Amino acid sequence: MVEETGFSQVGCDLPDGLLAVRAAEGDDDAFAVLVRRHSRGLLGLACYMLGNSQDAEDAVQDAFVSAWRRLPEYRHTAEFRTWMYRITVNRCLNMRHRRSPPLPLDTVAEPATGEANSPARAAEDDAEAAALMCALSDMDAPLRVCWILRELQGLPYKEIAQVTQTNEQTVRGRLFRARRLLKEAMAPWR
Repeated sequence: MVEETGFSQVGCDLPDGLLAVRAAEGDDDAFAVLVRRHSRGLLGLACYMLGNSQDAEDAVQDAFVSAWRRLPEYRHTAEFRTWMYRITVNRCLNMRHRRSPPLPLDTVAEPATGEANSPARAAEDDAEAAALMCALSDMDAPLRVCWILRELQGLPYKEIAQVTQTNEQTVRGRLFRARRLLKEAMAPWR
């Protein structure tokens, strides 16, 4: 059944590019599909970049508001997802730059129940996750962004290069340096 706006459930199967065109023409439902489709990945990226979920949610919300306003400027030279990652990365970098002292990095989820998740194991897992978050937060932003986009978001090198406005060789070099730094920082946890 078609909704009053003329947008049906089939719209959820449309490619991002077409949805972005419809949204730029004022179709709120098309933009809502894009938001649903990409918010989880963007939120994960922002959480790792900012260290807490509240700031991450603010950054992603700001990114979507900015994207909505800038949709007529979107030229489809990159995928919509890549464009949104770029906007979100910029929001996160701006937020990190503006805030004064680093916030506590206690974004580790509650452990599940079970023998493998004893209190001692949960404490060790929390400490290891905190060490990773600390190592990521100490890393230069370009290295951190490339590592998060590749290792946590699974983006290909070409797309990371578009998001970071560099080339694939630079992305590979940054990933190499980031992995080396994390290997050193996490050595006590092996």
